[in-house]
Amino acid sequence: MKRLLFLFTLIPSILLAQHSIKGTFSPAKEYNFALLYKVTPTLSEYISNTEINKETGGFEFQLDSTRTKGMYRVVYAIPQEDYNFDIIYNGKEDIELTFNSETGVTFKKSAENKLLTSYTNSMSMVTQSIGNYFREESKNTKALKSIFKTQQETQENFEKAAEGMMALDFIKANKPYIPTDFEDLKTYINNLRLHYFDHIDFNSKALQSSNFLEEKMLNYVFGMSSDIEDEATVYKNNIDVFHDVLKTTPQGVKRILLVDLWQQMADLGFESVANYISDKYLMPVAKSLNDKDLIDGLTLFKNTSIGRKAPDFELEIKKDKTLVKTQLSAINVAKKYIVVFWSSTCSHCLDEIPQLHSFVNTLEKGDVKVIAVGLEDDPYKWKDLTYTYTSFIHVYGEGRWENKIGNDYGVTSTPTYFILDKDKKFISKPEDFKALKAYFGEEVEEE
Repeated sequence: MKRLLFLFTLIPSILLAQHSIKGTFSPAKEYNFALLYKVTPTLSEYISNTEINKETGGFEFQLDSTRTKGMYRVVYAIPQEDYNFDIIYNGKEDIELTFNSETGVTFKKSAENKLLTSYTNSMSMVTQSIGNYFREESKNTKALKSIFKTQQETQENFEKAAEGMMALDFIKANKPYIPTDFEDLKTYINNLRLHYFDHIDFNSKALQSSNFLEEKMLNYVFGMSSDIEDEATVYKNNIDVFHDVLKTTPQGVKRILLVDLWQQMADLGFESVANYISDKYLMPVAKSLNDKDLIDGLTLFKNTSIGRKAPDFELEIKKDKTLVKTQLSAINVAKKYIVVFWSSTCSHCLDEIPQLHSFVNTLEKGDVKVIAVGLEDDPYKWKDLTYTYTSFIHVYGEGRWENKIGNDYGVTSTPTYFILDKDKKFISKPEDFKALKAYFGEEVEEE
């Protein structure tokens, strides 16, 4: 019985005293907290959180025996998808690191992570030597062949050093195209493009659980230039190549990568490219996964993209001093239209809507017409305010955030502006009133 009691007293310490991830953030005062997640190919499991010491920048996560080896992610600010870094945890070692907002993460203790960092730095130096050779337009072919030889030997040495380690997946996948003989710049660049994905295993659980695949995807799509001048066409061609290497990748992983690429294009204003990704690749994945939210989101984005006809809705206009019901698509009273979604309970709206009213009144009559959709829970305050903005066409958006018109336009905040041409096609989506004025050529003073 005494032996059993002794064993039971050991269990908590065994569970609690395994390994740790600790380090320092600098400058310390810029950081408040750190979150730790274990990352799998399609999910991030929350593990723990800790405060960052305001004086030293120190933090520490304790990992008990239930924390299995794999990829872990430290998040240090929001939005989480932008402020994080990955860590390899093999279940056998403590990890110690430093993080600086300028230089990134440096591992002080961890065989896995230090080896991977050393590999990355070493290969980067060789790549820099290749770049210097071509920039200097050197004619010494032996020098270039020697650099390629060093590159191959460096790759082989690190692969050998990483045998039996999780870092090996990353080192193998990061192997670049390495010529066996002299190549001129044009040939070399072409081969870099052709062989970019040769060594990347898109079915590797370790790679799927890290930022590696995403970074490789973005580097290829945005980094591989072409003789074609049109950026959108270059991106579409690169996306086609990228998607070809995903053929055997699970749909869930495809979804994550393609959504990220789609979002990048949407954020950068390449709406035609975002819709290309959606129509050709992402929508079929969403349908195969029965992902209704994604399907609806992609559809909404396409329906409100530049060049598309604006979703139609009913409104009232004055005709012979009488209000007549009609549709947005049917009116013909201006060369351009501003559709603004606002609310009588929104403080920003109550500041900007009067400015909008004054601004459009300075424009030539017949140039611009404002259609103001009030997203409201109560019509009375809204109705009173409409009498102030007499040059607008007013539409009552009953139900506020549940209103169909607002939902059809993807409105999630007020005020939100859209500019339409005479055919009611989207031609601009200004982020704010300042951007709207700038669109119409109004000089905007810097605040």
